[in-house]
Amino acid sequence: LIFTGNCKEICEEFKSSMQLEFDMIDLGKMRHFLAIEVIQNEAGIFICQRQYAREVLALFNMIECNSVRNPIVPGTTLSKDDEGASVDAIKFKQAIGSLMYLTVTRPNLMFRVSLISRYMTNPKESHWAATKRIFKYLKGTIEHGLFYQKGKKIGLSAYSDSNYAGDLDDRRSTSGSVFMMGTAAVSWASKKQPVASLSTTEAEYIAATSCACQCIWLRRILEHLGLEEKEATEILCDNKSTIQLSKNHVLHGRSKHIAVRFHFLRDLVNDQVVQLKYYNTNEQVAGMMTTAVKLDQFEKFRHMLGVVKVTEIS
Repeated sequence: LIFTGNCKEICEEFKSSMQLEFDMIDLGKMRHFLAIEVIQNEAGIFICQRQYAREVLALFNMIECNSVRNPIVPGTTLSKDDEGASVDAIKFKQAIGSLMYLTVTRPNLMFRVSLISRYMTNPKESHWAATKRIFKYLKGTIEHGLFYQKGKKIGLSAYSDSNYAGDLDDRRSTSGSVFMMGTAAVSWASKKQPVASLSTTEAEYIAATSCACQCIWLRRILEHLGLEEKEATEILCDNKSTIQLSKNHVLHGRSKHIAVRFHFLRDLVNDQVVQLKYYNTNEQVAGMMTTAVKLDQFEKFRHMLGVVKVTEIS
């Protein structure tokens, strides 16, 4: 099927085409979809997974636990070689899978869940303790979700950051990215980089390249929805050397060891598909995708992502 027009027209065309092929009833606005609750009102659209969160807490006997304000204590380190007894690997994997699905509407959990998922092969007591803290945080924020406020300017922007050599086992860095439209995030990622970086600049450069690849995909999706991005998408980065490296081909000494595939970023910058722009570290929301930030900063970034309590959406 090929559709043309804006989002509303596409939805109507799709609905009409499906009704021609199948017996269907229009139930109105979506309320639930794959354990995701959708609330639509005059203020905007709010999505959350509060019922699913309660079921997860009950499954792991954490429904009566005490709540905490952040899912990981700043300065916490985890390693494959942590001392302590091994725990049930099957139960640990079930917990990781359950929490991973919660990141669909809770981007503030992304880094924490991705971090503990690295230890599924041989989980220890320290890894399970870190998982239980996420459950405790979830207990206090069951009612939270993403709120896309109506009437705000829609435009795609991105944040990119990295945590240099943050993994204690192989010293690889972690890439983090967040894409915003309007008042909330629409795409986010926290992933360990495929290669070890030799400098902070290289780690940030690899993270920005990964962010740019995701940016291309989102721009194409928006184009199909009739929301084509006319200008270059801004990628906000807190490393000035990375920005210069994306523009300047002369910096050979700093970049000759970087794999060719990561220089794809330069082509995108030259073609004005993306534009790297400096952004202060204290405002770098992608930082919570790469490291455990302090409580006040964590709550600030959470609000910037558009994560609010259901009672605040009016």
